[in-house]
Order: sequence, then structure tokens, then C-alpha cells
Amino acid sequence: MDKNHSTRKLTVKEFFRLFPNEDACLEHVMKVRFGLRHTCEACGVVDATFHRIADRKKFSCAHCGAHVAPCAGTIFHKSSTSLQTWFYGIYLFSVSRNGVSGMELHRALGVTRKTGQRMARQIRILMEKADSASARLLTGVVESDEAFVGGELKRVGQGNYRANKSIILGMKERGGRMAARVIPDTKAETIRAVFEKTISRSALIHTDEAKHYALLSRENWDHRWVNHGKHEYSRKDPMSGPNIHTNNLENFWRNFKSSVRGTHIHISKQHAQKYVNEFVFRTNNRHLGNGMFDALIAAV
Repeated sequence: MDKNHSTRKLTVKEFFRLFPNEDACLEHVMKVRFGLRHTCEACGVVDATFHRIADRKKFSCAHCGAHVAPCAGTIFHKSSTSLQTWFYGIYLFSVSRNGVSGMELHRALGVTRKTGQRMARQIRILMEKADSASARLLTGVVESDEAFVGGELKRVGQGNYRANKSIILGMKERGGRMAARVIPDTKAETIRAVFEKTISRSALIHTDEAKHYALLSRENWDHRWVNHGKHEYSRKDPMSGPNIHTNNLENFWRNFKSSVRGTHIHISKQHAQKYVNEFVFRTNNRHLGNGMFDALIAAV
């Protein structure tokens, strides 16, 4: 694939040119996972050539005949769904800006509803796996904010309006990566545990005025905040640093919630993290263009 291929969006026409049949898809999995030339584990020959075995989803070492099954241990293993159908489903996820539902896969791929839902779950797992491969502690200026996502209470008296919503804590480097975790509550100890695993102690954290962020100052994190309650959304840093705001995360939440309403209608607490991972993957890899598709295939 040429350099421009990896930086621009793959069109449907290009997709079927690259992957016209099962053989092309299988060869691509082999190239990504092992390479058509690699050191054979059986005979130890360096840069050994591997050839496709006719009518089987395996390749054979030209020196000793040892077999390699590129789909073994992947989401494609023992799947009755064709490789080309799997590839096209992954392609749809990689080019979508607003997410893809299992029902959309059911309609677009001509598979059953159950298969469409299963494929969507597996592809979201690939997104999490691919994004985790490049995960690191967030540094520089890191914005933090939480969002409440889910259904509304059906009648007065059912409890706090947040009662049946998923709480998602977002953390985003200014101009860089982001991470997001579904959390059970907004208690200080909960926030602390996530920050310790996600944000470098050298980072400068920007938040709103929520009380649970008081732990940052108490525990000597470098912390600045804006007061959304007083309609303050950006202000100059008194220490002459970058402007204080959480606007990048606010934009992410706005797009995420809009996409959930338009694509999924509703997401349950049980599966909320999977949907969050999907959108975080897109945010962290949007600069890759077609590389998003390649990254997902590599993650199988």
C-alpha cells in the first residue's frame, strides 16, 4: 500500500479492489500477523517463504512444510461468516464518524441480526485492543471532565436524574491522546484511582469546579479550573500558562452523545465502556486515515 493510501479515507471502490475475494483477505491477515516471509518456528530457517495451501486457510513453509493458520486465535477462527464480510464490517467501523450498530451491520452485510450484533461487539474489542497497544500516561496539559450518558427517568420520584445513567470520566491531552473510563461514582477516591493509572504526575490538569477535583490540590497535582456554574468556560492562567478550559472534552462529549442518540438510541451501563472505547479509538487514530483499518486488522 502506498503512502497516500494510509493517510486518506478508503473508498468502497478501493476496498473491493484491494479485497475482491476470500483469498485476498486471507493473504492480508497472513501478511499482517506473520508475513509471507518470516522465520519458521518449526525448522528455524530465517526469512522462509510461505505459500498458500490450496482449499485450506493455511500457509506452508517452503523449506519444511510446516503449516501456519493465520486466522487461528482470532475473531475469524471457526467463524461461519466469510473473511470478506468481516473485512467489510471492519471497514465500515473504520470510516464511520458516528459509530456503527449491530443492526446496521445486519442490514449492510446481509447477515442475521444475531451475527450483526456479535460482529459489532468483536470489532469494538479490536478497537480497544488496537488503542491499548499505544497507550501511555497522559502528559502536558490534560483536560478532565465527566459525562452522564443513558436513559432518562420516566417519572418524578424515581430518584436522582443520574440514577440510571453511566458516568464516564474523560481525560484528554491538549492536542494529543485521550482516555475515558466508566466509573461507578464521582467520589474523590474513585477519581484518584483513575488518575493515578492514566495521567502523569508531571501533567497540568484542567477541570471544572466540581468538588471531587479538590483532591488534586490536596495531593499536590498541578491543577487549574474554570467555574462553569458561573458561566466561566475559559480564562487566562495566572501562572502565564495555556488558557484554562475543558473545551476539547466538551466537544468530544457533544459528538459522542449525538452519535449515541443517532446510531444506537440507547447504550446500557453494562456495555457502556465498549462504546466509549470505540469513540476514543477514533479520536486517537483519526489522523491515520486508512491506517485505522490496518490497525484493526493488525489487532486480530
